Amino acid sequence: MAPDLPIPDDEKTALRAALRRRRRALAAEGQDAATRAAAALPQDLLGRFAVVGGYHAVGAEMDPGPLLARLAAAGAAIALPAARPGEPLDFRLAQPGETPEPDAFGIPSPPASAPAARPDLVIAPVLAFDRQGGRLGQGGGHYDRTLEALRAAGPVFVLGLAYAGQEVAQAPMASHDQRLDAILTERGYIGVRKDF
Repeated sequence: MAPDLPIPDDEKTALRAALRRRRRALAAEGQDAATRAAAALPQDLLGRFAVVGGYHAVGAEMDPGPLLARLAAAGAAIALPAARPGEPLDFRLAQPGETPEPDAFGIPSPPASAPAARPDLVIAPVLAFDRQGGRLGQGGGHYDRTLEALRAAGPVFVLGLAYAGQEVAQAPMASHDQRLDAILTERGYIGVRKDF
């Protein structure tokens, strides 16, 4: 596994801006990418997870809807996150027909009255990824805090969902950044964890 690369904050900000532009272009070109990615999830992963933590796509993030639908059809309960500043994400069960409420950052989330859930599979949005499980996110640290807390409490599998064109040779990682166990793109599944 490649060593973590320290990168100054100003360089990371510029890198994120360039990667957001790339992701917007990939989203515009790949209208059916989310459906193709969902179809690329290996059959043997279906039915292995009781609770799947998804996300509400923001901007050009790949839409997890088709993947969540496939996992739900295999029996998984679907939970979506609600963010609070500086805290791990709160996952709540998504109920059909309920009206989402904006979380602290204005992202639609299950209402506070929805049952809390601990996912054993987390689908994470990605700004950039590498084949060693490195992930660059939006910079708020929400997923790093969340994954650290979930992993401390028990087993959890983390699947990055991204456009294939978001792959980089090595994602810049700090010591607190959490790695992905696998990545799913419209071109296929990239396993990182060898014990799963």
